[in-house]
Amino acid sequence: MKIKKDHFDINQIMRSGQCFRIKETGENTYSVVYKDNLLLIKKEEDSYDFLCSEDEFEKTWKDYFDFNTDYNEVEKMVKAANDSHLSEAFSLGSGIRILKQDLFETIVSFLISQNNNIPRIKKSIDLISKRFGKKVSSYDGSTFEYTFPKPTEVDSDVFLNENFGLGYRNLYLKEIYDYVKDNPKWLSYLKTLSYEDARKELLKRKGIGPKVADCICLFSLHHVDAFPIDTHVKDLLNKYYGGKFNVDAFKGKAGIIQQYLFYYEIK
Repeated sequence: MKIKKDHFDINQIMRSGQCFRIKETGENTYSVVYKDNLLLIKKEEDSYDFLCSEDEFEKTWKDYFDFNTDYNEVEKMVKAANDSHLSEAFSLGSGIRILKQDLFETIVSFLISQNNNIPRIKKSIDLISKRFGKKVSSYDGSTFEYTFPKPTEVDSDVFLNENFGLGYRNLYLKEIYDYVKDNPKWLSYLKTLSYEDARKELLKRKGIGPKVADCICLFSLHHVDAFPIDTHVKDLLNKYYGGKFNVDAFKGKAGIIQQYLFYYEIK
């Protein structure tokens, strides 16, 4: 599949902090693991080659990369805001799209992300996947990775007895694995809730604070009004916006705006 799409840059998405399972495997080549699927992507001059069938693209990757959303509308909102800093941030990260990731993996990933850095987060997720996940091959069978283990595939006591580089977060992972295993309908229930209700429900779980709850709502449940505020975002809001950003001006797209601002700050 040759993909040519406005506002799509796999490298920017990989480095935007929303996903930890996209890897740069070579020059202009990337791999992406999502559920039981492994996709290889090669960047050409003005397009991307997706190494998958058309059927797999339509059923899986089109939605995962949010290709049904018109990001030209987001660009119009940025231009209409007349905000010089946001315009500069958009110019740097205009290829970012909000991924629709697996819910349980996203919950665990952002539990791990607290007071952590991206290389360490990726390493921990890789260790857990290789230890408990299933080997999954690319479309041509030349590359393989591991799926992220489901709650039923892990004895949660392992997080207390083995070292995955998690530190105090071990307890959070044990609790969430146990809870979802004992409440198998909870993930489906979360998907039925509004942003506000999903956020409240997530905050009931150990280790999930406002920032982590917003990341889960934005990067998996696709509540695009979520605007996660971590230390980077807090710093940029103080630096450029007097500590408060007018989220209401970007109703329905605030989370995308957050990603432009966040990406600019970490770059």
